[in-house]
Amino acid sequence: MSFRKVVRQSKFRHVFGQPLKTEQCYDDIRVSRVTWDSTFCAVNPSFVAIIVEASGGGAFLVLPLHKTGRIDKSYPTVCGHTGPVLDIEWCPHNDRVIASGSEDCTVMVWQIPEGGLTQPLTEPEVVLEGHSKRVGIVSWHPTARNVLLSAGCDNVVLIWNVGTAEELYRLDGLHPDLIYSVSWSRDGARFCTACKDKSVRVIDPRRGTVLAEKERAHEGARPMRAIFLADGKIFTTGFSRMS
Repeated sequence: MSFRKVVRQSKFRHVFGQPLKTEQCYDDIRVSRVTWDSTFCAVNPSFVAIIVEASGGGAFLVLPLHKTGRIDKSYPTVCGHTGPVLDIEWCPHNDRVIASGSEDCTVMVWQIPEGGLTQPLTEPEVVLEGHSKRVGIVSWHPTARNVLLSAGCDNVVLIWNVGTAEELYRLDGLHPDLIYSVSWSRDGARFCTACKDKSVRVIDPRRGTVLAEKERAHEGARPMRAIFLADGKIFTTGFSRMS
């Protein structure tokens, strides 16, 4: 008679997390409740940025990493967008530069003061206008300075020269539906996208062509994500048909 194992083997079975103390956490932050599939936050070695609820436009907090505890409701925000902010990302080449995409169809690039904000920041360094619908994804090029990618609900991917506020490449017609995620390869030569049509694509931005496409990467209709790994493989997450 064979006995079935009651407990399955797992190397994580006896691993326990230790919650941080309250004073080491960020408390009383009203995170945005916009219905968009985004992380709503971004972090670098100096600051953490969090998209927050804002009346009459869009805003996000920028906090020095050491400023933990309860955050006062009157703490200054970055608040130049006229619609809710949907995505933010720090520049990998400068810890004080951050890009934001918004429902107002614009991308804005901001310079954060040395020690953080002491008053609301309303004037961006650069405003990038080229999308006809809301901008849900912003992503900096990993190796080239001043190169930023944005993807909007118009199913268009734009690659910008932030220094001159010019479009470098406009990739239109490659996606028949909403783009869920974009991820650059480590060398920045390609990027992969996950789309609402359930396909994952690898795109060469200079040629504006799809190098590879995986149809029905996940069966489910809910949003999926795809990211480039260091070895060039692509890692995806999604849902089964039964969610």
